[in-house]
Amino acid sequence: MREILRLENICYAVPSSGKGFANKSMVNILDDINLYINYGEVLGISGESGGGKTTLAKVIAGVIKPSQGKLVWDDDVLSENSIASPVQILFQNHGETLNPYRRIEDIISEALKIQKYDSVLIKRKIEEILSSLNIFADISKKRGYELSGGEQQRAALARLLAANPKLLILDEPFSAQDVESQLNLLKVFQKINVELKLTMLCVSHDLNILRKLTDRIVIIQKGKVVEEGRTEEVFSNPAHDHTKYLLKAKNLSLTLTDLET
Repeated sequence: MREILRLENICYAVPSSGKGFANKSMVNILDDINLYINYGEVLGISGESGGGKTTLAKVIAGVIKPSQGKLVWDDDVLSENSIASPVQILFQNHGETLNPYRRIEDIISEALKIQKYDSVLIKRKIEEILSSLNIFADISKKRGYELSGGEQQRAALARLLAANPKLLILDEPFSAQDVESQLNLLKVFQKINVELKLTMLCVSHDLNILRKLTDRIVIIQKGKVVEEGRTEEVFSNPAHDHTKYLLKAKNLSLTLTDLET
C-alpha cells in the first residue's frame, strides 16, 4: 500500500522537573518513534496514560515540533494547493473549539469559503458533510451552546471535514461517552473512512473500540513503540508483555466472540 506519511526517528523532549536551571536535564516524551500510515487506512495508537500518545498526535498534526527526527509526507500531500492544512485534529475538548454563538452551518460554511468555493458548491458540500455525519438539518441551524456534548463533537468534526483533510487525527474521541454513544460514533467514523476514503489516526485507551475501528494498531509505552501490526493479529497474538498487560487489564479476550453480537 502507498504511504501518506512516515515518521523517522521522532523524539520530543522537555526539561525535567529538577530544582534550579542548572539541574534540569531533558526527558524524552517520545523516544525514537518510527511508524508509517497508509492512504485510506485507520491506524490506532494506544498505550498507558502518560505514555506519549497525545504528544505523538500533536507532532503529526504540526501543533508541536519534534526535538529530532522527521516527518516524511507523500509528494501529493505536499503539492496540494490548499489554504487549509492537510492534517486536521479532533481534540478531546472539542466543545471548546466551537463558537457558542454561531450557527453550525455558518461555522462549516466559513471553512468552505476559505477554500474559495462558490455559494452553490458550499450549500452542496454542507449537505454532503451533514449527511456523512448523520447530522439532521435542524441541528445545523442551532448555535454551539444549544448542542449536547455529542452534537458538539459532530459539529466540530463537520468543520474539520469541510477543510478537506488528507489525514484526520482523533484524540480520545470516545472518552466520557456511554456505550450507545460510543457505538454511534464508531459507525460515523467507519462511514467517513469508507465513503470519503479518509485516512485516519485514532488515539485511544479503549482497546475494544480500536479493535473494531482500526486496520493496524501501534502500542506505545514510555514514549517508545513496543508493538505494531495488523489489529487482529496484535489482539490474537500479542508479542510484547506490555500489550499482553493492557489486554488483560481491559479484560479483553483474544477472540472476536465478544464483538460479534
